[in-house]
Amino acid sequence: MQIARDWNVPASGSGYVTMFSVRKDYLEKFEVQNVGAAMHDELWVPAGELDEFNDNIVGTIVVTKEFH
Repeated sequence: MQIARDWNVPASGSGYVTMFSVRKDYLEKFEVQNVGAAMHDELWVPAGELDEFNDNIVGTIVVTKEFH
């Protein structure tokens, strides 16, 4: 939420928080990286693998928050 609100809005005018599920066996190949404070852990998925990442999404993507 912080990234969408505090970083994306100033940079591009809007930010969105989404929720979705990804197959666990696929995600296990990515390391968790910290990009700031302790609450800023994320999986780093190389841009070249986004098609494969998208193919491993299960169900629907839900927008849970919008910031403008």
